[in-house]
Amino acid sequence: MDINDFPRQIARTQRFSLGVPRAFTLSPDGRRVLFLRTRGGEDRTSCLWLLEGDQELLLVAPEKLGVAGTVPEEERIRRERARERATGVVAYATDAEMRTAFFAMDGRLWAVDTAGGDPRLVPTAGPVIDPRPDPTGSRVAYVTGGALHVVELADGGDRLLASPDNAEVVWGLAEHVAAESMGRMRGHWWSPDGTRLLAARVDTTPVQRWWIADPANPSRPPREIAYPAAGTANADVSLHVLGLDGRAVALDWDRKAYEYVATAGWDAHGPLVSVQSRDQRTLLVLAADPDTGETTLLHEQRDPAWVELIAGTPARTASGALVHTTDLDDTRRLLVAGRPVTPEGLQIREVLDVAGESVLFTANDEPTESHLWAYDPEHGPVRLSDGPGLHTGHRAGDTLLIASHTEDGHAFRVSRVGPSDARTTASPTQADHAAGGSRSGRRFREIASLGAEPLLLPRVTWLRAGEREIRTALVLPSWHRPGGDPLPVLMAPYAGPGMLLAIRARHWWQCEAQWFAEAGFAVVIADGRGTPGRGPAWEKAVHRDTLTAPLEDQVAALRAAAGHCPDLDLGRVGIRGWSYGGTLAAAAVLRMPEVFHAGVSGAAPSDQRLYDTHWKERFLGHPDEEPENYEHSSPIGDAARLRRPLLLVHGLADDNVVAAHTLRMSAALLAAGRPHQVLPLSGATHMPTAEAAVEGLLRHQLQFLREALKVPATSSV
Repeated sequence: MDINDFPRQIARTQRFSLGVPRAFTLSPDGRRVLFLRTRGGEDRTSCLWLLEGDQELLLVAPEKLGVAGTVPEEERIRRERARERATGVVAYATDAEMRTAFFAMDGRLWAVDTAGGDPRLVPTAGPVIDPRPDPTGSRVAYVTGGALHVVELADGGDRLLASPDNAEVVWGLAEHVAAESMGRMRGHWWSPDGTRLLAARVDTTPVQRWWIADPANPSRPPREIAYPAAGTANADVSLHVLGLDGRAVALDWDRKAYEYVATAGWDAHGPLVSVQSRDQRTLLVLAADPDTGETTLLHEQRDPAWVELIAGTPARTASGALVHTTDLDDTRRLLVAGRPVTPEGLQIREVLDVAGESVLFTANDEPTESHLWAYDPEHGPVRLSDGPGLHTGHRAGDTLLIASHTEDGHAFRVSRVGPSDARTTASPTQADHAAGGSRSGRRFREIASLGAEPLLLPRVTWLRAGEREIRTALVLPSWHRPGGDPLPVLMAPYAGPGMLLAIRARHWWQCEAQWFAEAGFAVVIADGRGTPGRGPAWEKAVHRDTLTAPLEDQVAALRAAAGHCPDLDLGRVGIRGWSYGGTLAAAAVLRMPEVFHAGVSGAAPSDQRLYDTHWKERFLGHPDEEPENYEHSSPIGDAARLRRPLLLVHGLADDNVVAAHTLRMSAALLAAGRPHQVLPLSGATHMPTAEAAVEGLLRHQLQFLREALKVPATSSV
């Protein structure tokens, strides 16, 4: 293939995600590793694998199970919230000793011994959603028909633990805002002894109903969804301890004042939950008595803007010390037993694991990178990864798995370490890899990535734009020579909360940027205020106004790129973005037409009142109390100002940012007499996956931008 085939490659590889190992589980002794991976860069069927010694074993090949690939509706929704794009075994869970792995396919429950053997069916009462074995491996909890069941593996006996009162109640699953906006994907958790479950009861009766139709197939009825748009009622969520003996105890806290269940779990000390107020300015960490349901306040966190939820927190060490975070000295710091244990300037991103008194976490002092760290009282915080990139990891016993995503691609390395090795356990360099060991002489095993090599590798120049040193990636055509023909500019931001694009790791969007560059553009990717990794003040600069500061920072990045490369033509500047980036693109051409001369706005929240409660109220407050925040942050109100070419794109099956956003924006533009283009994607959700749609969308955007910015089709693309 040549570079003209790049759109087809990125579509077939699911944006280069296929063939890349993920979802790792280490056995307690660290000698075996389970993981998921498809068998090639264009294979969409995910399989379960085992690394033992230096050998990779295929444990589950889905095609051998005789399954049809049917996905129950609740599972389809779970996968959409998780942005799951593969088929086959897409999730699994194991007992504490990792003797058996359990997974659902076609709504049926399967078990496979990790020591070998064929997968076997486990009889259940109905289609299985989110199966979870108890730590002992004696039984499996699962959800079917809104009810929470437990099946005994020894005799196949099935026990109903909790059933819905009515059709609007579901036990054991996460509600929409928990999965979409809080990062809580689960709704039930086992006790360590496997005799009880902590389970969420979700009642969507108060939530308004929306309907998503399939206009390309008018014979199909519309799909009803319970969507809590900003300012409207949330689902009623409560937590209950359910015993195998039939006893049920509700956890007690002020659910009216703290209606969001942010996190939940059960460790050796008992149930541990965190609950958040509707305005998200207060977060309580509660310990619960599983016998009485009584809760005890362990930690209270307040913030005048909002309390950021950090994945993996709260947690507790073996001694019971609470692990959390605190914002101090404009740094998100790790808090253990009430004491900050990480230095100023090191921003905590996620807590991965707490074992004994040690905490494994990711953090960064440079926002284009993220590193793996460990803390324990004896050594303090120690960095375990090395070199630019995004590094994370897993550990068990004296084994450490470091997953590194760098500008060279992916690497997954498993090494044996001892407590005294903590300060020298960095990820191996390329030279180490060639030698088959690390700098300290320890050998490591590598889990192979089978992902496709991109036809185009990004050629990135890293800049720090303006006085705020906005991290900016400048991508130029490979054929460009200084002093040549002026290059039109394409800004390609996300630039919103929760995501970074200007990072020192090869991602699909950087490869896309190189494809647009080969077509004749200079592409600029910048992460301004509101993005993570630069400290609480940077993140919260968008409080009450999610567009003004990010737009200013995109302009600063554009000017810095032009200062670095004088060949950039600032009279021809386009901007394209998806989701929040799509909102930013629309706002750019509407509010700053003197700077931005064409825009592509994909799956964009154009009317912020139509997005969900937890995400939008976090930044903009309650729309009935602060309506001006929503008006100023919604580009739909500026429709009459359009005087530049604008392409609106939206998937008609999107249940996250519903297509009504784009349809209302188009109607407003039409009413104002402003010409524009709309590209509907039939059957597409928030992230299109169909090969024809992904490939065609890229080519259509290129053609639109070429025509809008008068870019001749004389390049290699």
